[in-house]
Amino acid sequence: MSPLAFPDAERLVVDHLKNRAELAGVVVDNRPPAGFDGTQRAVLVSRVGGAWVDDLHLDQPLVDLEVYGPDKTTAHTVALTARAALLEATGTVYGGAAVTEVAEADGPRWLPDYNRPNANRYLSTVRISIRPA
Repeated sequence: MSPLAFPDAERLVVDHLKNRAELAGVVVDNRPPAGFDGTQRAVLVSRVGGAWVDDLHLDQPLVDLEVYGPDKTTAHTVALTARAALLEATGTVYGGAAVTEVAEADGPRWLPDYNRPNANRYLSTVRISIRPA
């Protein structure tokens, strides 16, 4: 039996979102850009949990989207746009993996970033089902 090779869920989400036309001008990455103060339009992607389901041969990571903007309205609009775009990832293939389902675990919610006093942030969490090749 060959060892399992888990796809990078963060990179999968980043790559799915970063070239979407509806997110043009938004930084999408798994780390903040240089000089980031929370007022830029950005989607920061982080795997925050999830588990391998051995019987189903399925990885189910929980992924947070931290969405920022220059004001609350813009941050909310970017959060809704990123949310819709990520929910469309079902059926896509990424490297040697297929996304079989994207389910929202917690929709966008206002969450001030106390480390960045000028930031406007919304946070949401999705569960992605990924079947490795």
